[in-house]
Amino acid sequence: MKRKVLLIYTGGTIGMEKDYSTGSLVPFNFENIFSKIPEMNLLDCEVVVHSFEKPVDSSDVGPNEWKNIAQIIEKEYHHYDGVLILHGTDTMSYTASALSFMLKGLRKPVILTGSQLPIGDLRTDAKENLLTSLNYACLYENDEAVVQEVAVYFEYKLLRGNRTLKYSAEYFDAYQSPNYPILGQSGVHLNYDRDALYRPDGTPFSVDLHLSQNVLFWRIFPGMSMELIPDLPKIKVLILQVFGSGTIYSDASTERILRKIRENGTEIVVVSQCVSGGISFGKYENSNIFNKIGAISGRDMTEESAITKAMHLLDNPNYTGTFAENFVQNLSGEISGD
Repeated sequence: MKRKVLLIYTGGTIGMEKDYSTGSLVPFNFENIFSKIPEMNLLDCEVVVHSFEKPVDSSDVGPNEWKNIAQIIEKEYHHYDGVLILHGTDTMSYTASALSFMLKGLRKPVILTGSQLPIGDLRTDAKENLLTSLNYACLYENDEAVVQEVAVYFEYKLLRGNRTLKYSAEYFDAYQSPNYPILGQSGVHLNYDRDALYRPDGTPFSVDLHLSQNVLFWRIFPGMSMELIPDLPKIKVLILQVFGSGTIYSDASTERILRKIRENGTEIVVVSQCVSGGISFGKYENSNIFNKIGAISGRDMTEESAITKAMHLLDNPNYTGTFAENFVQNLSGEISGD
């Protein structure tokens, strides 16, 4: 049976070409993608293109665009075997993470990809990323999708979406998944690690569009005045990115300020500045402060995942229990150990 893939084009470098009269990059009509990449006609799947009415630079992508993508998928979910989202690279990890929480009970692949060079460039990485992503999006065995989660494909690697981060603006190999193994790798064969692939529980597919923007991310640095934080406008979730496995200044003033923030009703989530590894309260004396004030450990989540998970859970009526109880749950493979 020939599989059917919905290709959602949102914008980004992958859909650009050079205007030789000006030398600038401009978006082309993505409906003509088959003429740009005639190899797509050789794929053993049917590809239907759905383009955003106006392509969006990934730096402009946020909650409204995430909801738009999720609604398109919700509408078309039962008509396609897989979904491929073409996206700018700068915020792709945020979008992948957000969608992983919004799309419940996925039984089909939702894969994001993009490129570092435009599709018309002589040395572009766009063709390989696009063609192999389509292969993964229609990869089935025994009438079951091999990938049943939101994933990012880039430079021969398939990665769990909510475990990714963009670490290079220069190299084709631009994405990492430092705290989780790669899901698959393309070479002569299209490989995948069955044990690493996520499998949802028995809940049916549904879409939860709830996203709160009452979340703030704050990176701690040596010499920073903690006195600045209480002067911020009232926020409901403060994500603190701290040192190592969860340490912060040990002075009494820091504890007093953080305790005051908690007493004002703000949840504090703690994530690490380290790319690899995660938070472990109590490992060092200077992390015990977070246990004292009732902060939430972000464990080994990426900052993109922690931010979008907080936005999704905060004041979400579709969840029972407290924000803290829900945040520490492994909702879609974003944390290790569960």
